[in-house]
Amino acid sequence: MGTAEQMTRGELRQPYIEIMDCTLRDGEQTSGVSFLPHEKLMIARTLLNEVNVDRIEVSSARISDGEKDAVKMVCRYAESIGKLDRVEVLGFVDGGKSVEWIYDCGGRVVNLLAKGSLRHCQQQLGKTTEEHIADILQCVDEAGRLGMEVNLYLEDWSNGMLDSKEYVYQMMDTLSKTSIKRFMLPDTLGIMHPLQCIEFMRKMIKRYPEKHFDFHAHNDYDLAVSNSLAAVLSGCKGIHVTVNGLGERCGNAPLASVQVILKDHFHARTNIREDKLNAISRLVEGYSGIAIAHNVPIVGENVFTQVAGVHADGDHKDNLYCNRLAPERFGRKREYALGKNSGKANIAKNLEELGLELTPEQTKKVTERITELGDRKELVTQEDLPYIVSDVLKHSVPEDKVRLLSYMVCTSYGLKPLASIKVEINGQEYAADSTGDGQYDAFVKALRKIYKDYLNRTFPILANYTVSIPPGGRTDALVQTIITWNNNGKVIRTRGLDADQTEAAIKATFKMLNIFEDEFNNQKHHTL
Repeated sequence: MGTAEQMTRGELRQPYIEIMDCTLRDGEQTSGVSFLPHEKLMIARTLLNEVNVDRIEVSSARISDGEKDAVKMVCRYAESIGKLDRVEVLGFVDGGKSVEWIYDCGGRVVNLLAKGSLRHCQQQLGKTTEEHIADILQCVDEAGRLGMEVNLYLEDWSNGMLDSKEYVYQMMDTLSKTSIKRFMLPDTLGIMHPLQCIEFMRKMIKRYPEKHFDFHAHNDYDLAVSNSLAAVLSGCKGIHVTVNGLGERCGNAPLASVQVILKDHFHARTNIREDKLNAISRLVEGYSGIAIAHNVPIVGENVFTQVAGVHADGDHKDNLYCNRLAPERFGRKREYALGKNSGKANIAKNLEELGLELTPEQTKKVTERITELGDRKELVTQEDLPYIVSDVLKHSVPEDKVRLLSYMVCTSYGLKPLASIKVEINGQEYAADSTGDGQYDAFVKALRKIYKDYLNRTFPILANYTVSIPPGGRTDALVQTIITWNNNGKVIRTRGLDADQTEAAIKATFKMLNIFEDEFNNQKHHTL
C-alpha cells in the first residue's frame, strides 16, 4: 500500500470535531463582562477569519435594542464574507418571538433553548412534557417557514440523564424526527465527571445514532475540559468553548486547551489555526477586562518561560525540556527567566539571543549579580541584561543615544494634562509639547511628535503597561512600571523603578528608546 493511500486512510480514522465558540453569548454572562457592538464585531471577525472556528454563538435573542444592533452588525459582516450560516443566536421557546427577532437581525440559525430535565420542565415552565414538546414544535415550524436552520439545546441535560432519563428520551423520540440539525447537550450546572459524561453520551448516541450531538461544558468542578474530551471519546461531533474559558460562574471549556488536547492526545481534526489562539486570547482579555492568569496553559504569560537553570541547560543540549506544545506553534517564543533560580545556562541563553559574548568568568559574575537581584525580589528582564553586564564588568554604561534633557508635566482641574519635553537624539536636541489623557500619555504623545515631525520615523506602539509595588515592597516605597512595546513586530519589555509612577514609566520608555535606537543605527550602518 502506497504512502498517499496510507495517509488518506489515516485521515479517515481521525474524527472531525466541530468547534462552536460561545464567547459572545455564554462568555458575556461572565460577571462584569459586557461587549460593545463594535467589540463583538471585532471578536467575531477574528474567530471566523483568523482562528477559523466552525461556528460562533453571538447573543441571546430579545435582550435589548443595543444587542439587536450588535447582532445585525455581525450578521451583515458574516453575510458579506459568505459565512452567515456559521453565526448562531440563542432563542427561547416563546411562541416564535425569538425566531422572528433573530430573523429581523439577519440571522439564519437559531439555537433553541428547551428543557432537558423534568424538574426544569415542570417547576420552571409549569408544563407537562407533552405541552413543552408542542411549544418547541411551534417554534421549529416558525423557523422552517422563514427558511431558518434550527439547533436545539436540552438545558440541564446532565441532571436530566441523572434524574429523569425517560423524560430526555421522550423529548428526543419526538424531536429527532423533525428538521432540527444539531442536538446540543449541556452540563448546565457543571455537575458531571468524565465517566458520567461517557456513559450518558454513549447512551444518547446508541439510541439516536444518526443524530449530530454537541456537548456544552461548564467548569464548576474544574472538569469542563475533561468532560469535553470524554464527550468526544464517546462519539460527540461538536464541542462548545469560550476564549479564555469565560462564562457564567466558573466559566466554560477554554478554546485553547480543548484544541491542543483534541489534536495531541485524541488525534482529532479541527479547523482551528493554532497560531492565532494567543491573539484572540489577548483581544478578548482586553475587551472583557478579565485578566488571564500567567500560568494558564497555551496563552498564559509564563507558560513558555523556563525558570530553572537545569531546564535551559537541557534545552541547549537537545531540547530536553520541551514537549509538543512548542511556543512557535502558537505564534510565541520560548523565554528563559532571569532571577535567583536562573543559573549560568539561563543567562547564556539570554546573552546568546542578544548577541552578547562573555567569557565563562564574566558570565559567572553576571549570574551572581542576577541571583542577588532575585534574592531581593526584583524583576529582571532580558532588556535589563546589557545594563547589568556593563555594571558588573565595571564598564561605563553604554552612552545613551536618546537622553531626556528636561521635561514638565502638569494637570489642572477640567483640563487635559500637558507635557513639555526636551530630548537629545544622537547629539541633536529636539523639543515638543502635547496634551494627553494622563501625564504619561501626554509625555509619550510629545515624544511621538518629535519622532514623526523631526525624524520622520515611527514610534514603537505601547502594547501593555503595568504598575506595581516591587514584590516585598511597601506602599510608600518604590513603584515598578513594566511596559511592553511593539516595534514593527519586535516585542520587548522594559522596566522603570522610581518613587514616582510617571518617572518610573519615563525611565522604562527611555530604556526602550535606546534599545531601538541602537538597532536603528546598526541597521543604518550596515545599509551604508
